[in-house]
Amino acid sequence: MTEHDYTARVVWTGNRGDGTRHYKGYDRTWNVETPGKPVIHCSNDPLLGGNPGLHNPEDMLIAALSACHMLWFLHLASDAGIAVQAYEDDPLAVGETDSTGASRFLRATLRPRIAVPAGTDLGRVDALHGQVHAFCFIARSVNFPVSYAARYRVLA
Repeated sequence: MTEHDYTARVVWTGNRGDGTRHYKGYDRTWNVETPGKPVIHCSNDPLLGGNPGLHNPEDMLIAALSACHMLWFLHLASDAGIAVQAYEDDPLAVGETDSTGASRFLRATLRPRIAVPAGTDLGRVDALHGQVHAFCFIARSVNFPVSYAARYRVLA
């Protein structure tokens, strides 16, 4: 086993002057400022009063899960000689909040739309999704079930 380090810089930007002296007196906003990369402006979940125009942790988790799956899927497709021409995903995560306000993800469904050339064996392509979970860092790290419902477009 080889360990890998990953870092990020998270900077709270929501101090309106009194810090967290009062619960409603500060914003739940921050920046992700990873050196050498564009800043990501963030807020909390809109269900909790966050800015719906900014990314929240839940957005970033489902996006990371989808992106990791996509990258491994493309890798496995390339290894299998399958020439994927396009890939886009609109993943759906379902969460719950209990009476204390604690929340968690219950499940996620990846819903990629994948374009492949005519003559491609779609059964072989679909089978690759089942292999991804064995490799994807994010999927192997989450504690909720991840399924997929891929759709394919065959190019002429």
